[in-house]
Amino acid sequence: MMRFAALLLPMLAGLFGSPNLSFAADNLRFKGALVAEPCTLRVADENITVDFGSIVEKYLYLNGRTLGEPLVLHLDDCDISLGNLVKLTFSGIENTKLRGLLAISGASQTSGIAIGIETTQGNLVALNTGSYNQGLVAGNNTLNLRTYVQGEPEAITQKTITPGDFSASATFLLEYE
Repeated sequence: MMRFAALLLPMLAGLFGSPNLSFAADNLRFKGALVAEPCTLRVADENITVDFGSIVEKYLYLNGRTLGEPLVLHLDDCDISLGNLVKLTFSGIENTKLRGLLAISGASQTSGIAIGIETTQGNLVALNTGSYNQGLVAGNNTLNLRTYVQGEPEAITQKTITPGDFSASATFLLEYE
């Protein structure tokens, strides 16, 4: 038994330590799709932060919501032969008391509020279901929307909005037709 182990160890050491021994395997594959999009989204618009600053809770009790903060997306170098309409859809966790509005994250210190997205005319762009459509022109285009903070109806009537820091996140999808 001792002799077998003495022979096996040098063989294993030679097998793994040999500089002339190499292994080749077909274990790396690449795949993808190259597509033509009508427009290019500006790099600065790929990750947007909207800062609402400080909101006084009494303002929400009086008005129900804040004024809209601009949310602007820039679509550059649009080739309308590839598509002349863009459909913008937002997705995220919806507030259970304000349908279509974004829930604040569980790590937030506040409660009783949600975040809405609307057109410049004041029409809701509902989260997960609604979309905003805009025709495109050749060259550069701008999608102008607004975001706002709204108090939940029960939190407003019972004056139970909890002050504190808050955050939320959503994803947007651009589809061209």
